[in-house]
Amino acid sequence: MRAVNKAGYTEDVPRDRIELVERLAALQGGTVMFIGDVDSGKTTAVKFVARALWELGRSVAVVDSDIGQKSLLPPATVSLALVDGSSGSVESKPLAHYFIGTTTPSQYLAEMVVGVGRLWELGSKVADYVLIDTTGYVRGTGAELKRLKMELIKPDIVAIVGDDNGLAALAARFSDVAILERSPKAKRHSPGERREIRKAKWREYFSPSRYVEMDIREMKVTGTGLFSGRVLTKEEAELISRLCDWAVLMGWENAGLYTVVKAGEDRKPCNRSVIRAVDFETLSNLLVGFIDKEGLCLGLGILKWPRLSEGKLEILTPLSEDELSKVEEIRFGRIRVTEEGEELGLIRREEL
Repeated sequence: MRAVNKAGYTEDVPRDRIELVERLAALQGGTVMFIGDVDSGKTTAVKFVARALWELGRSVAVVDSDIGQKSLLPPATVSLALVDGSSGSVESKPLAHYFIGTTTPSQYLAEMVVGVGRLWELGSKVADYVLIDTTGYVRGTGAELKRLKMELIKPDIVAIVGDDNGLAALAARFSDVAILERSPKAKRHSPGERREIRKAKWREYFSPSRYVEMDIREMKVTGTGLFSGRVLTKEEAELISRLCDWAVLMGWENAGLYTVVKAGEDRKPCNRSVIRAVDFETLSNLLVGFIDKEGLCLGLGILKWPRLSEGKLEILTPLSEDELSKVEEIRFGRIRVTEEGEELGLIRREEL
């Protein structure tokens, strides 16, 4: 089954989209950030504006930061693509990705801002226009996320899709504002439908995958407190096992804090201010990112078997040998997913 996109290109759009294109054409270049509630039609608006500008002979880059419902693969990343019509059909060809590692931005505001900022900077170097698609996370902390992005990037125009005076007032502090009506053709998606869309995207991305063995003694592992500090001795691991009634599989000590990977239920009280435990099951089917020397994401993998005592991780990934040769670090995400696209659950940031 091929991946399903919520939004496709259409020329049947409200007049305000055409007016936005005319306004941008007069600028001869610039950045537009599209913000709005869930299922308001942001992505469709981005696709229309991108294609219209390309057809005017302008180069256009798109930053897709809707990590929960991405148009550009892979999921759980912020992606940069260049609009290209050389093959006869106008499409977006991915150029670079920044790893977030989850499908919800609530605990990852810093990563979201850094990812969008870095890819916007790259896009600005290769295109006349950069269009930034964002999540529908616009309330509370979501509004703060939008503010931080606008403060960093200072877009020429913030296009607000839908009637939201709060977002308009926020955007006006940093940029010119264009109000776009919510597309009458924008379809509301239930949580179940959104999960099915993500499932198809995960499955498409991982369909050509194979198992690879990564030696973590030869590269950095980030996004987790594991693998940091001195490896515990056999005696230390056995002592913690007795104290907490766990099977301690591996552990590290760093500045007086013990971090262990364990198996077993929490049957006895344990001093969690000194001993931090990660369940071995949490690592199974964990999404990981392969990161290059520039800190950008080469692609994703699913951690299938962490052979911790050997310093090896068995990971399922579609990356080629050439791509893997450029990997400088493996970064742990916060979602567990199978290659069939089943999401096994989100993990709180502090759990790893």
